[in-house]
Formats: sequence, C-alpha cells, structure tokens
Amino acid sequence: MTDLASLNERFGIDGELIFAVGHHGAEVAHVTNARGSAEVALQGAQVLTWAPAGQPAVVWLSPAAKFAAGKSLRGGAPVCWPWFGPHPDDPAKPGHGFARNLDWRVVAAERVSDGTRLVLGFTPGAAQQALWPYEAELELAVTVGERLLIELTTRNTGTIPLSITQALHTYFHVGDIASARVEGLDGCEYLDKVDGGARRRQSGAVTIGGEVDRVYLGCPGEAVIVDEALRRRIRIGKRGSQSCVVWNPWAEKGAKFGDMGDDGYRRMLCVETTNAGDDVVTIASGKAFTLATEYSVEAF
Repeated sequence: MTDLASLNERFGIDGELIFAVGHHGAEVAHVTNARGSAEVALQGAQVLTWAPAGQPAVVWLSPAAKFAAGKSLRGGAPVCWPWFGPHPDDPAKPGHGFARNLDWRVVAAERVSDGTRLVLGFTPGAAQQALWPYEAELELAVTVGERLLIELTTRNTGTIPLSITQALHTYFHVGDIASARVEGLDGCEYLDKVDGGARRRQSGAVTIGGEVDRVYLGCPGEAVIVDEALRRRIRIGKRGSQSCVVWNPWAEKGAKFGDMGDDGYRRMLCVETTNAGDDVVTIASGKAFTLATEYSVEAF
C-alpha cells in the first residue's frame, strides 16, 4: 500500500488535490478546482473520471468497476504501453502491455494557469524487461481544468533504438450509444478487427449499431463525438499520433466482461488516441517521444 499521508504532505494541494482510497478501492489522486474535477489511479496512472465544472462526466468509469491489483479498472483512460493490443510476436504476453497494471510513482503536482497538473512516473524493472528487453522511463502528465490534457512521454534511456505501439484508451460517457456518432474520420482507412482485420475506408460519420473495433489509419487530426442524447460535442485533439481506435463491445461481449454494468455498453464509447497498426514509433537512444491528447466539451 502507498503511504497516502506522505503523498499528501509532499504533493497535496489544499482544497485542490488529495490522495485517498476511492469508493472502488483504488488509491487515487482526487483533483477539484474551479474549472473541473478528475480522479487518477496510482496503479497504471489511469485517469478514471473527468468533468468540467458543473457538467456531467465526460470520461466514463463503469459503476461496476472494482479495483484489483494488477488489473485496470473498467473505464477511464488506461495507458496501453509498450504495445497496443496483443503482443505482435507472443500472444501469451499481457494484452496492451504492462504499464496499465502496475504502480506508478508521483513525481510532481502543481497549480498551473489552466488548472491542476499531476505528473506520475514509471520505470520498467527486471520483470518487465523480461517481457520487453529495453531501458526506458515513462511519464504521464495530467492537467485537469475546463479541458483535460494527457501527455504520455517515453524516454529511451538505453543504448539502442526501441519501437513501441501505445494508446490512451479513453472511455467517453455518452447519453445513449444509439444516438452518438464520431466525426472527423471520413475518408480514413481502417482495420476492422471484428472482421478479421479487413481493411476498409470510412464513409461519413462513425455510428454504432453493434460491436465495433476499428484501428483508423492516417488520421492525425481532431475527432469529435457528437452526443445527441446529452446535446454536446466532445472534441478529441491530439499530437504524436497518426492513428486512432473506435471501440464499443456491444451487449454480448460487454456482458462477458463482468464489470461494465447491465447497460454499460450503451453509456460509453472509446475513441482512443494511439500509435497503432502501422503507426509504430521508433525512439533513438537518449531521445523522447510524447503522445498527447486533449479533451474539451461544447453544448449544442
């Protein structure tokens, strides 16, 4: 267990940032300021919730989510690293890598002009290097305010280049998946994982009427979730990314997870900022790479 009292003494901000155990059992940083609020789990550096002040949740956490050591909570923004999805050469290795399932350390916390900034760090140890034989330092910076900014930086501290795929696997809250759509991907090619990885091209907005699991390629720009039920747009900006994933497990697969709730699939939609598919990142020795995403909301 983390020494929460020590963390609060070193990094807590009166009335703004406190470290505690959440209702789901995870040790978290609670952030609340005049612009917004969020909860970030210390295991996996996983943003669990975020909402601008006075607005419904934007980042969705399943009401049935339960904390377990070595397992990310269902929802939020799990950090998939140093590979996304199944390991490309060994399916026995953990899906989506190992960073999302291990404890991170608190590096810094501060008030900034647009909210509150929390920085967490992770260094792969011997057990992780047995799965992925490289030396690296990982840092996740979360800025909570009217917008949510997440920046994931990988530093190659070894002597040889390393290659990664990765994702900020964010679950967004929607009023009803049947009346939500994703704009900004028209014309992009995608790999349809529900259909064996068939390569297709998007025409118009992405709508969800069944299981969807797609890796969109050549899409460096903004994507927008248009939520007719909640009458709002969630804007998803990014940098360091040429791909994204749109995912909803639908009813049958969602029920098998056991932690999505009875109708969880109707209340969430993942639009993930990624380096996935052929969007592979290679980092030279001594260099760093940042994958970043920023979320904002507007009513209509």
